Amino acid sequence: MVKVRPPRKLVAEINVVPYIDVMLVLLIVFMITAPMLTQGIQVDLPRSSSEPLVTDDEPVIISVQRDGGYFINVGEDQQSTATLDTVRGHALRIQRNAPQTLFLVEGDKDVAYGKVIELMSALQGAGIDRLGLVTEPPDKAN
Repeated sequence: MVKVRPPRKLVAEINVVPYIDVMLVLLIVFMITAPMLTQGIQVDLPRSSSEPLVTDDEPVIISVQRDGGYFINVGEDQQSTATLDTVRGHALRIQRNAPQTLFLVEGDKDVAYGKVIELMSALQGAGIDRLGLVTEPPDKAN
């Protein structure tokens, strides 16, 4: 005589342990790599108690170093010291392609005030009206 077995029930549970392991590894990788993605020119910013700007798009940051050299971040292109005309040309190209782009000027606190004003005046003369200054918040202890 042949015995007939009842059909086995399928187990409908998902084993999530491997997914948790993968997520933890990804979290650690992103925590290590995120600080390395920040690049730029070292500028010692002045302190101010103004409110931070909230924007949806990433702004273009133009830096004025202590020696008076200009730097502009144009995507992955980290260039060396540029002239005022070169910076103005890059800014005009960016403004033409994305008219709502915010331009921020980062001036070292030891740079001559005239160099920052010269840059801002050149940018405004080129038709850029969304222009701001970058500062650091004051220390609470001081």
